[in-house]
Amino acid sequence: MIDLQIRSAVPADAEAVLAFWEESAEGTSISDDVNGVTRLVERDPDALILALADGVIVGSVIAGWDGWRASLYRLAVLPPYRRRGISTALLRAAEERFLALGGRRADAMVLEANGTGQALWTAAGYEREERWRRWVKPLADRAAK
Repeated sequence: MIDLQIRSAVPADAEAVLAFWEESAEGTSISDDVNGVTRLVERDPDALILALADGVIVGSVIAGWDGWRASLYRLAVLPPYRRRGISTALLRAAEERFLALGGRRADAMVLEANGTGQALWTAAGYEREERWRRWVKPLADRAAK
């Protein structure tokens, strides 16, 4: 096991987080920019949880809590650090956060094409919810008009 530090992100981490996601995360988000990451951290300082080894970001998870739902996004680990318990440590921190806030169930967003991610979530005790589908409407396009 490596010497791992688990901590909440701060606004100054935004560029490093984006570089980490570019290398480690599956897919992209409309909020993948410095402003998006900074806004998340400023609104909810404990939502973006990072794993660091020797000062380098090696893992992340967004543990969003809106008072009603506990939502998990962007669980990612730097490829050379995978299979070392980092995802487990990040999920433990996220789940402890949710429990402390009164969360009753955690939902994870996982891309359909991400077989590795689906296997990880299954191994962590999460089950695919067949009754629900995600519906989206980009607001950024509308605001730009």
